[in-house]
Amino acid sequence: MKNKVIGIDISKDNLDFCQLEPTTMNVTGRGATPNQRSAIEKWIKCFDRYTVFALEHTGHYGALLIECINEHGFDLYLINPLELKKSLGIHRGKTDAKDAYRIAEYAIVNQHKLKYHQLPSRSLKKLKALLTARERYVKISVQLQNAVKANEILDKSIDVKFLVSEERKLHQAIIKSIRKVETEIKKVVAQNIELKTTYEKITKVVGIGPIIATKCIVETANFSKFDNARKFSCHCGLAPFEYKSGTSIRGKTKTHYLRDKSLKAILTKGAVTAIQHDIQLKKYYNRKMAEGKHHMSVINAVANKLVLRIFAVAKRKEPFVKLSH
Repeated sequence: MKNKVIGIDISKDNLDFCQLEPTTMNVTGRGATPNQRSAIEKWIKCFDRYTVFALEHTGHYGALLIECINEHGFDLYLINPLELKKSLGIHRGKTDAKDAYRIAEYAIVNQHKLKYHQLPSRSLKKLKALLTARERYVKISVQLQNAVKANEILDKSIDVKFLVSEERKLHQAIIKSIRKVETEIKKVVAQNIELKTTYEKITKVVGIGPIIATKCIVETANFSKFDNARKFSCHCGLAPFEYKSGTSIRGKTKTHYLRDKSLKAILTKGAVTAIQHDIQLKKYYNRKMAEGKHHMSVINAVANKLVLRIFAVAKRKEPFVKLSH
């Protein structure tokens, strides 16, 4: 363990920090600095290479800090906010200074299971931004489609042709934006040899299209973030877990509610496609349905199989081979 652990609570304007000594848990420094590059650069230069930083994953507000820490060669723990919250137990009061202390304390106590954060490449960061934008545009597209249908029905009793016309124009514009984003995604993948190689491998898997492939590449940091397919299935919410205790509690085996909903949604769509075009998976689906399994339970199992196939081809040089019978 490093001899200085600095917990940082991030807000839009300021970074509150607390420095702890790992063996005694004594506070050896406190303060705050503006969340601006010039201030962060000046602040970071006060520490030596035996320092490790710890902060919550707060999205855009922490992006500049993470980049600066990485540029100066310091080690960094990026902590899941929910995991931190559940680890605190009963506590009273909340201030940014207290949160900084709790983050540093958590990093010291849980050092045995934490891993240093590896900053993704610029290509991966750009792909993530593009995929996030695409998901947002798709949601808007669905809303506009529903609005057009609703106003077409309303137009039978009230003249709202103007609204129908405007919403159709908006829908057409958002569809064009989605296509432009998809084109840009393909362009970014094609410009990076490593991403392109992985992309070509996993798109050979039946049911895995361009968006699913790119999403998996981004979420796994090109298959370096997760050790195996099982862990990624847990992240997606595809892996089932038992729920039982003693002799009285016998719950249903099911997936956990903590998951990446967007990943699960697109992998589920991929599973539906795979059943239609992959003979092996179609036989598996029909067999499980004949056994009386629920449709969505079987679809989930097929999606889990797709994850196993994706990881198999991504981690080795051999391409995916579709069975003909």
